[in-house]
Amino acid sequence: MKLNIVPARTGFEWVKLGVRTFMKQPLALTGLFFMYMAVVAVLFTIPVVGPVLGVMIAPAATLGFMMATWEVTNGRFPMPTVLVSAFRADRQRAKAMLVLGGLYALCAVVVGLLSSLVVGDLPMPQPNTQTAPDAALAARVFLSLLLYIPVLLLFWHAPALVHWYGVSPVKSMFFSVVACVRNFGAYLVYGLAWGAVFVALSLVMSMVAALVGGQAAATAVLVPTLLLLLAMFSTSLYFTFRDSFRPDEPEAPESTPGEEGGSARG
Repeated sequence: MKLNIVPARTGFEWVKLGVRTFMKQPLALTGLFFMYMAVVAVLFTIPVVGPVLGVMIAPAATLGFMMATWEVTNGRFPMPTVLVSAFRADRQRAKAMLVLGGLYALCAVVVGLLSSLVVGDLPMPQPNTQTAPDAALAARVFLSLLLYIPVLLLFWHAPALVHWYGVSPVKSMFFSVVACVRNFGAYLVYGLAWGAVFVALSLVMSMVAALVGGQAAATAVLVPTLLLLLAMFSTSLYFTFRDSFRPDEPEAPESTPGEEGGSARG
């Protein structure tokens, strides 16, 4: 397994490929995303253990969306079973994915604790005094997003490296960071381009809904629009991995990404 260094403009190509691939199977890919969201919502209703499991399955779900994209690019319909591809592999890689999920959950807890320690507990809202709670909430959200950036880098490619290249969980996190840092320009363009897509489409949909049905309609349209965009964004994740890494030997025709490089063990 080797690292690819790509030009900054590749980030824009990743966005275009994600949108183009999504449009080939919009209902299937949207359905997979909503299926994942439904599972997470159910898990979060289970006391104590549920939220932990809901966070732990995020890396496996990331791999599932990558597998779904790969299926579509090869002219196949992505079945719901792709979401559990991580656990249909051999026992060693399935176990490694569980470890990766545990590390992800641990990082999420650390981010939450750090933001709570810095910002402090949110004050209880008082009548006619919404400014302070709103400011504290905004500060916590901003700090959490800032602290989440290193976590994002650690786990961006880790699930795919574990599954397709057999890299150990800790090493996969290290290689993920290296790939993101070495291709910083491409990932910056990728993030800015997706940000522009989210803002532009959300504004257009909200304005149209507001003109037709008022503010209530605009609010009702905004949430499904954002979820649809997230499903589209998830489709582009595969291309960031495909272009950031390559196997040591050429892949066989129609092989799964990393199949020939599966001997690279962490």
